[in-house]
Amino acid sequence: SNGKSTTAALIHHILEHAKRPTQLAGNIGRGALDIDPAHDGEVVVLELSSYQTELARSLTPDVAVFTNLSPDHLDRHGGIGGYFAAKRRLFAEGGPDRAVIGVDENEGRFLAGQMSEGPADDRVIRVSVETKLTGPGWAVFARKGFLSEYRKGRQVASIDLRGIKGLPGAHNHQNACAAYAAVRTLGIAPKVIEAALRSFGGLEHRSQIIAVADGVTYVNDSKATNTDAAEKALSAFENIRWIAGGQGKEGGISALAAHLGNVRKAYLIGEAAQEFAGQLGDTPYQICETMQKAVTAAAMDAETGDTVLLAPAAASFDQYDSFEHRGEDFARIVQDLIAG
Repeated sequence: SNGKSTTAALIHHILEHAKRPTQLAGNIGRGALDIDPAHDGEVVVLELSSYQTELARSLTPDVAVFTNLSPDHLDRHGGIGGYFAAKRRLFAEGGPDRAVIGVDENEGRFLAGQMSEGPADDRVIRVSVETKLTGPGWAVFARKGFLSEYRKGRQVASIDLRGIKGLPGAHNHQNACAAYAAVRTLGIAPKVIEAALRSFGGLEHRSQIIAVADGVTYVNDSKATNTDAAEKALSAFENIRWIAGGQGKEGGISALAAHLGNVRKAYLIGEAAQEFAGQLGDTPYQICETMQKAVTAAAMDAETGDTVLLAPAAASFDQYDSFEHRGEDFARIVQDLIAG
């Protein structure tokens, strides 16, 4: 799945803005076993991977969030069914008090149906960036840049997400909807949430704007290690100089064929460069091999209004220790080029 870290960080940020005691841990921040014992009224926000949910003996959250499901870690889980089963464990053991579920994929719709006793059951909050959800239950959705909350068929709140720099693109609007829904279950008011969303700076390596120079925007989305995440990044920006490649995953970037309309040229790095080149269709490309060569070439080609986007659609381990290391290298090269 994609968006877990941003959603967890956003929930934590909103709670801090609302002056609610909170801790953030799991795959983001401290390890889940390193958190301090929670005080009365304190909210512990945990980001859990499918590995952790699969191995945990017991999972009984008060509020559970399912953002989406995209093909990843399939070797570990024996296919998409096993991957979904690992995710679903967060909603087992009698179920959470409230479940926030993204319903833009079949798995999410199935899970929401399993968890609720009918469309009016407001223990399940359905979240979408594709569908206007105005049924009898509780729903939060974003359409054309506006977040809406509906309860019992009536709109109770709306937030304009356009122009929030820390949340660019529809994928981040989905994250905003999920975080909004989670904190609404804790009684946080919509106006407080809106103010917190506007002050959210985003996370490193996730649609992170590194710099704007000579009319060119440089974006680090090194965390886009699969095609689903890369698709979201490619949909969030225009006039893209796309840096992609690394340690490829099954299928390469063939799934992105319909999403290359915003790409002016691709700059390919790492082991997967040749494979990716063969899957780009009519999109111009350059085999660059290294990040240094790719960023330099993209910056030289870029014109006013272009975006130089690192969204690799591949793992980093052929050239880097981690996606963080890869993103840091991209940012360093960008800053060096701008400094001259």
